[in-house]
Amino acid sequence: MRRRVDPGLVEARFVGEDSAVVHMPWLQAAGEQRLEDCVPVLAFPLLKGRRVAPGWWWMATTGRMSHYGFGAMRIQMMLLDFDPHVVAIACRPVELLWRGGDGRIVSHAPHLMARLADGSGVLIDCVGQRGAGRQLVRRAVHVEAAAAAAGWHYRLLGPPSPAVEANVRWLAGYRHPRCGGGLVDEVSECFRTPTPLVDGVCSLGDPIMVWPAVFHALWRQILSVPLESPLHERSVAVTAGIGAGR
Repeated sequence: MRRRVDPGLVEARFVGEDSAVVHMPWLQAAGEQRLEDCVPVLAFPLLKGRRVAPGWWWMATTGRMSHYGFGAMRIQMMLLDFDPHVVAIACRPVELLWRGGDGRIVSHAPHLMARLADGSGVLIDCVGQRGAGRQLVRRAVHVEAAAAAAGWHYRLLGPPSPAVEANVRWLAGYRHPRCGGGLVDEVSECFRTPTPLVDGVCSLGDPIMVWPAVFHALWRQILSVPLESPLHERSVAVTAGIGAGR
């Protein structure tokens, strides 16, 4: 079993406010810096054979655009944007460096960083259908230890179930506040008791106007609906009140 690196010896590298690259001890950076505001410390290259190229995702959580590097990363970014406990998300804002057992410097920049409502941070690496490579698994042990020492978390995330991904992807199309159409309060009141979506929509007025507001309320998790099964018009929703501030 490989020995974990001492978190106190881990360095952090990130891009500061003046666009200069900053080096400092990881524990200091985690405690003092708003890493969620940093631009990516490393770029994502265009790789032949990848179905999804680097791009941008508009964050309902922050109202800002955020970069992503590949498809699995975009999925996790979408799920973080959907999570009511997440208040900020950044793409590869920090690189961790430590000295390996052979004396060489090892570096790793987690794909994503999220700030939680309790103030703690989460470092995230995104894994596709093929799973994590051996190099990532080896480095994850040290990154997890460094995150824990700072009171943070580390997650090595694989793809969600197809139903959850499809449902959240659909709702993400209605994540912008304009989709609420000023009807969110009426939608919340309508679903005080468990009600099939289509019945609630029809009771509120013109479906063309109401459906976007219902989907927006589902995205904000003002309404709750089982996401483990395909979402359809007869899915039963109920007012939850979670994430109402997003």
